[in-house]
Amino acid sequence: MSNVVSEIREPLILGDRTIHDITEDIARSVEGKANKWWWIVFAIAVSTATWGVCCILYTVGAGIGSWGVNKTVGWAWDITNFVWWIGIGHAGTLISAVLMLFRQRWRMAINRSAEAMTIFAVMMAGLFPILHMGRPWLAYFNLPFPNQLGSLWVNFNSPLIWDVFAISTYLTVSIVFWYLGLIPDFAMIRDRARVRGNAMYDKVYSLLSFGWSGRARDWSRFEEVSLVLAGLATPLVFSVHSIVSMDFAAAIVPGWHTTIFPPYFVLGALFSGFAMVITLTVTMRKVMSLENYITIRHVESMNYIIMLTGSLVGTAYITELFMAWYSGVEYEQYAFLNRATGPYWWAYMIMMTCNVVTPQLFWFKAIRTSFTASFIIAFFVNIGMWFERFVIIVTSLHRDYLPSSWTMFHPTFIDIGLFVGTIGIFFTLFLLFARVFPVIAQAETKSILKIVGSQYVEINARAPVKENMEEKEVEEKAEESSEDNAGEESAENDKEDE
Repeated sequence: MSNVVSEIREPLILGDRTIHDITEDIARSVEGKANKWWWIVFAIAVSTATWGVCCILYTVGAGIGSWGVNKTVGWAWDITNFVWWIGIGHAGTLISAVLMLFRQRWRMAINRSAEAMTIFAVMMAGLFPILHMGRPWLAYFNLPFPNQLGSLWVNFNSPLIWDVFAISTYLTVSIVFWYLGLIPDFAMIRDRARVRGNAMYDKVYSLLSFGWSGRARDWSRFEEVSLVLAGLATPLVFSVHSIVSMDFAAAIVPGWHTTIFPPYFVLGALFSGFAMVITLTVTMRKVMSLENYITIRHVESMNYIIMLTGSLVGTAYITELFMAWYSGVEYEQYAFLNRATGPYWWAYMIMMTCNVVTPQLFWFKAIRTSFTASFIIAFFVNIGMWFERFVIIVTSLHRDYLPSSWTMFHPTFIDIGLFVGTIGIFFTLFLLFARVFPVIAQAETKSILKIVGSQYVEINARAPVKENMEEKEVEEKAEESSEDNAGEESAENDKEDE
């Protein structure tokens, strides 16, 4: 029998926490006062959000002529931001639904934040197509209502309409899935408010918890509905960004109409989404005092996925270049040559460096298991993925078939303000969410405490050692007895020979 002790994984919950400690730590973010780091980050987020709101109001009042768009580059900064935000929203559903189906325990401390990230990111993405209409108050013209006002029937063959259905479905399922997981936590805050005599919290969270009683029937239905929603949400992870890619792949613009776009966009979305999850979880770990629940093992697990998706995205870049060369189509070849060596070569270099080179640093364990290094690399990945969308959109449009149409795109102050403002609105909503709703699923975290808690991991680590020592003693005794038997047999044989 083997004497090798299997390696015990690092704990997911630190600090020798008990079930009661988990309740207190998670409820503190809702019931207690925010620390100074929360206020600092919140002040920065509100400031940038205010700038963004002012730019939105100016755009609605003055029109999209205030942007840097022109006749050739009609899709520019705004659609770049739209695709970037949709990609960020992907990781939330993956962590919540796909990893839930695969029973990955490390998702339980970060799934709530990832789900909220998905909802807020999709909301930010939805702003840009609405503003790009020019007259957002006439957005209802896109709906297929009877044409008393003229020929206003929607062209259901358009990928833009596919976007509407895919993203609205994705947002709806994500909200339901997110809210369902919050119900047991709402009930926990409600019960604590009743004990403490806090009438306002009692009324608010009683309404939010939908009469949750914690009985076996409630938990049974909770598990059933969670699995059904996870099964529904999993195909959406792949369908939403595949349909977004069709906005480009269904066109005849060189550099866009390529069959690799659907898997390429999905991988890129997961890549940027997990980078944003790391950015948020490392930030929340500090501002919400969750050091015992968001550990380096959570970050390392996400770094593995970033390594994988980053390598696959790099493969997609190379495949695009190869197919452009292999096709023999001069327009396609020029589109990719212009990306790498044209006026926007610097954007292409930033994209390749941040998305292909930077994630490979995670092969080093010292970097992969560092909060600071992971946060910095995730930040660069988010920058690189924004430039990927910029390169795909702008460099393919600013050099059209006609050299007379060639132009350069330059973002205006309003373009920049809209993008930075949506980041501020996103973080403002996320920080407010963290102050009103529990940021960690306390019921799920308690269910894995005796498996991944630091004190229990040590006990579980000693148990195999003791078992192996006992096995070793038994083997040694068996060997000694076999040697004694062999010695007695040889002595008897010697006597017989004599």
